[in-house]
Amino acid sequence: MTPAKALILATMICAIPGLSASASMTGAQTEALSPSQSNKAVISAAFDRWSSGDGDFFSAVLSPQVIWTIEGSGASAGVYRGRDDFVRRAVAPFASKMQSPVRPATKRIWAEGDHVIVNWSGEGVAGDGRPYQNDYVWILRLEDGKAVEVTAFLDLPAYDAVLGRVPAPAGPR
Repeated sequence: MTPAKALILATMICAIPGLSASASMTGAQTEALSPSQSNKAVISAAFDRWSSGDGDFFSAVLSPQVIWTIEGSGASAGVYRGRDDFVRRAVAPFASKMQSPVRPATKRIWAEGDHVIVNWSGEGVAGDGRPYQNDYVWILRLEDGKAVEVTAFLDLPAYDAVLGRVPAPAGPR
């Protein structure tokens, strides 16, 4: 699925009635919600925490056995098997080249059953002082409040440019 098709799908899902849930609902409050509303509330709350700099988003949201697929043809595209594999091969190398971490600046969330779609814009500052901005669409499938499958669409050239142009941080001497 191309990013354009993912955005069309997300827009179509937005039109489905009854898919809203309060981002502040967590824990026992989400038990009274439909699965769609509960899943949307869990992901929305996790994005809110990430945006404010609280917590570890990937540990909070991803199942240890998650299958994360980055669509596209860039060097970072591919399938990551397990949270540790994804963090080690995709998150950590990118984060190490950032002066300030990427944080969600805006988000739109839709949910249907066990699937949640998040269209978000992230901003940060690369290690070379240049701003980083990217737009993402993540399609997550949740089981028991954790993402077990994620398909991610983003501007891979912008992401890969940071990996290519920013030198690796100096290690301990």
